[in-house]
Amino acid sequence: MIQYQFFPRSQGIVGDIRRVIESFKAVEAEIDSASKKLNSNAVLAKVRLFLEKNGYTVETGKGKNDKIDVPVLFGKNNNVDKSFFADALSNDGRIVIEVEAGRATENNQFLKDIFEASMMFDVEYLVLAVRNIYRTHADFDIVHTFLETMYISNRIKLPLKGILLIGY
Repeated sequence: MIQYQFFPRSQGIVGDIRRVIESFKAVEAEIDSASKKLNSNAVLAKVRLFLEKNGYTVETGKGKNDKIDVPVLFGKNNNVDKSFFADALSNDGRIVIEVEAGRATENNQFLKDIFEASMMFDVEYLVLAVRNIYRTHADFDIVHTFLETMYISNRIKLPLKGILLIGY
């Protein structure tokens, strides 16, 4: 079952973000972590067509030309000095999507995703998709609690307008 929460909770979901949710819901039965053991690439492959229809460029593989480079630092003559890879990026460059599976909480990959999205040029929103259940832990709930704590405590201020957490 797809579940989601937008942070900060004081803001509603904009149309572009709603279309991402709809893309995941379109393949809900195929990616349900309670019954399927898919890795993040397989989940991304299932949702790819729907994201592309909604104006996203989606990573197609692990080769250099298959990945999506998002600039972080610029050097002389506006050459990109540093970039991070994204799983998907809206055509206007404002929304970055990261899909995680087993590493989401076990290796704290979700924290790296938040950091990298915060550094990416012109990115305003992060969509972070994690498994509802991985082995014995509720990854969605773990990340949800972390984000809830971060936003309520107001001790860390991110340059992002918001983060959408999707559980699949």
